[in-house]
Amino acid sequence: MSEAAIAKKAEIVTEVAKQFNAAESVVFVDYRGLTVDEDTRLRKQLRDANVEMHVIKNSILVRAAKEAGLEGLEEVFVGPTAVAFSNDDVVAPAKIINDFSKEASALEIKGGVVEDRVATLDEVIDLAKLPNRDGLLSMLLSVLQAPVRNVAYGLNAVIEKSNDEDAA
Repeated sequence: MSEAAIAKKAEIVTEVAKQFNAAESVVFVDYRGLTVDEDTRLRKQLRDANVEMHVIKNSILVRAAKEAGLEGLEEVFVGPTAVAFSNDDVVAPAKIINDFSKEASALEIKGGVVEDRVATLDEVIDLAKLPNRDGLLSMLLSVLQAPVRNVAYGLNAVIEKSNDEDAA
């Protein structure tokens, strides 16, 4: 292999390692058996959620994982591997891929990385069951609004009772 080719591969490894470190979550999948239509629909759903998906050679993934300080992924990098990177939402790639795998049985989650920590298949599936970022924020807002809403209901009841007593 020429020095130029080796340098190019080293550059790709470094770039993938940077993507590993920058991502909130990464999901590794085996995409064998997906039809072109299924692949297109999956990529569109991921793109709409601001998730990048790439097919990357396993040898490059192994080197990039080591460079990024991620240990124990060698067994995941067997067979065709597609990688979904999300820099914004921890849940999005796992949720989209897990939901899509229910209609496209050929798609198989292999494992992942969540906030710079290697995640097992079970952990990625558990992550997929959580609400997405917007859902979690909505739940938090609801919890924060509840005490204020209850105070308002209480004050309204006191005012109505006072008005009823004044009218009588």
